Amino acid sequence: MGIEGKIVLTCACTGAETTKAQNPALPTTAEEIAEAALEARRAGAAILHLHVRDAAGRATQDVGTFRRAIELVRAKTDIVIELTTGGAVGDTAEERLRPIKELEPEMASLDCGTVNFGDEYIVNTLPVMREFAAEFRARGVRATLECFDLGHVHASRILIKEGLLEPPFHYGLVMGVPGGIAYGARELGAMVDALPAGAEFTVMGVGRSSLPSQFGSITLGGWIRVGFEDNVYYAKGRLASSNAELVERAARIAAEAGLGLATPDDVRKHLRLRGSAIRIS
Repeated sequence: MGIEGKIVLTCACTGAETTKAQNPALPTTAEEIAEAALEARRAGAAILHLHVRDAAGRATQDVGTFRRAIELVRAKTDIVIELTTGGAVGDTAEERLRPIKELEPEMASLDCGTVNFGDEYIVNTLPVMREFAAEFRARGVRATLECFDLGHVHASRILIKEGLLEPPFHYGLVMGVPGGIAYGARELGAMVDALPAGAEFTVMGVGRSSLPSQFGSITLGGWIRVGFEDNVYYAKGRLASSNAELVERAARIAAEAGLGLATPDDVRKHLRLRGSAIRIS
């Protein structure tokens, strides 16, 4: 398990719910996202978790908007691009899955259960999860199995048992969403203990759990995700100046733990990704 001596950093630079009112440095246009991706890569990130926004700054699953952002990111950097299929609150399963069908990215997120999301909720039934997993497998897209609660890990194992997902398995353990599992050492340990043998995991601490979850993930041999999707602050009362500033701190923490930073090519080899091309036509 793991890339020997190295850790993988993911940057989730935009998300679906974060606004410029919360942090004016939030990248929302394709050009801003591409620049944020380049800065994050230079700071040490190997994976970009990608949401996109429309002209009004609202989250969208529009294929053309994704395509434009991906083309600009790919022109600037070799970072692995992981598309969201979580989308935003209210998106239908069809809308969320369309970019996977039409663009066939290297990686994409696959939500593994229904979750309360603050005062809202995101629905992922087992039939929807099966549909997504089957499309991922058919198109050679490596899933990041996003789990917002312990039961989601067990739900993902149903997909594995049914042969809808193939190893290597990579999980995204999302902790701190209001209505989902909170971050804590015991809670993270329980989620990690429930993973399939040999699975990789990235911990995604939301809000004030972002920084402590980075230490917790390193302790258990996991990877780290940071970025404005999860947290817009660098410290209490002080907004982060950029996504890259959050990546830089994660890289320093990793270095203090004696870990090097995995490159995109390390990730591609380790997770057996298909390659960086997307389908344009």
